[in-house]
Amino acid sequence: MSVKKTIVRYNEGLFQTVEDDIVTEFPLTIYINNEEFATMVCTPAHFEEMVIGFLASEGVIRFRREIKSLKIDEEAGFAYIKIDGTINTQRNFSKRFIGSCCGKSRQFYFQNDVQTAKTSTSTVKLTAQQCIKLMEKMQEVSQVFKGTGGVHNAALCTNDEMIVGRADIGRHNALDKLYGHCLLNKIAVRDKVLVFSGRISSEVLTKAAKIGVGIVLSKSAPTELAIELAEDLNITAVGFIRGKSFNVYTHPERIIQEPEE
Repeated sequence: MSVKKTIVRYNEGLFQTVEDDIVTEFPLTIYINNEEFATMVCTPAHFEEMVIGFLASEGVIRFRREIKSLKIDEEAGFAYIKIDGTINTQRNFSKRFIGSCCGKSRQFYFQNDVQTAKTSTSTVKLTAQQCIKLMEKMQEVSQVFKGTGGVHNAALCTNDEMIVGRADIGRHNALDKLYGHCLLNKIAVRDKVLVFSGRISSEVLTKAAKIGVGIVLSKSAPTELAIELAEDLNITAVGFIRGKSFNVYTHPERIIQEPEE
């Protein structure tokens, strides 16, 4: 997922020619029933997971079994999918829909988000120390980021352990890969935690709601709209997990004090 390139590095008054790891960027075009559907610019790894997670998050499928065939041509950069029925490949996926969310406030969604984003029913709770430890575990295994600094990292976790981690140049792609992994391996997500390296934007929060988790942990900050969406979708958003501190922005009842010894 990275290549070596010769660069010129400046450090403390000196220029030096060195070899550096550069993250790979790769376009993958998806065809559904022989019609072009979308092109994703991604890190070339875990293609099947990413495609399945993307189609599920867009509402094209709900389960892996709905895909009759899936072929990835990595050399040419194409994914060919067969599903039952037809799909409107001319659909405007960027058209906004303004509606009420859980009857609380008016929010902005893409049209397909209205049907696929789920209000969380998770009863999972984390201690403060578990939040910090899960972020540390995700960062410890992020080898591509350590080598290149050019990817987003995401992980699906239990209270104490990381189940699976994925990296990609696109934050949405990293989340789609996790979603696809869950669908392929029939992993229940309602009792899981999403750990993320980047900013919690409204789109990232909506993607987490589509996956179905109830807690999102991030090293970075949330946006105002992401906080509003998290409130409405019953998702606990935790940001700025750095060192021994963090901020809880929504539904703080899921983040609890350490048990007394």
